[in-house]
Amino acid sequence: MKRIILYVAAIFLFAGCVNGQSNGGSSFASLPKPKAGEEVATFGGGCFWSMSEAMSELKGVNKVISGYAGGTTKNPSYEEVSSRTTGHAECVQVYYDPKVISYATLANAFFFAHDPTELNRQGPDEGTDYRSIAFYRTPEEKSILDAIIKKINQSKHYPEAIVTQVVAYKAFYPAEKYHQGYYRLNQDNPYITGVSVPKVLKFRKAEKEELKSEFQK
Repeated sequence: MKRIILYVAAIFLFAGCVNGQSNGGSSFASLPKPKAGEEVATFGGGCFWSMSEAMSELKGVNKVISGYAGGTTKNPSYEEVSSRTTGHAECVQVYYDPKVISYATLANAFFFAHDPTELNRQGPDEGTDYRSIAFYRTPEEKSILDAIIKKINQSKHYPEAIVTQVVAYKAFYPAEKYHQGYYRLNQDNPYITGVSVPKVLKFRKAEKEELKSEFQK
């Protein structure tokens, strides 16, 4: 009986990001333009449900959009990205106030919002669409990313070396509307409770000083 219960629980657990679940049609979110004084950064670190939540909890972050980047197909759907034929990774586009949080602080937090040493996977999610990838828009941002990776590797915080791809930014395509804010809107989803919540709680512990006040408790 216990094996049956565990098997059923596993099916529900892996019904989230793993199998390209779709419950909101093909209506895509809009991609906002940065406001005056606002800057943008793009990262991919596994399922964007937890990554979006983690990055949105940082001080100075105004908005986070879940979407796809790093591939060749224009305006891909979740199902297409999940098929691993478009080359995209699940990513988040972060809109932030550089007067409150620097790109370096934001990038450093990214490396603690997921496990950057896992190649083409994050926990139960396997495939290139779950790869760790960081996009730079300027040579300075590339230098910052390279320096952070070197520093974390030297600190031995992770037992293995970081495998995050550092790539020049080209395009970001917003995901379907139902993916936006999915973490907070679906707290009863087994994948959220079993996979996403532990990742976010771990992130809060690692980045406590950089969090908005409501998440520092």
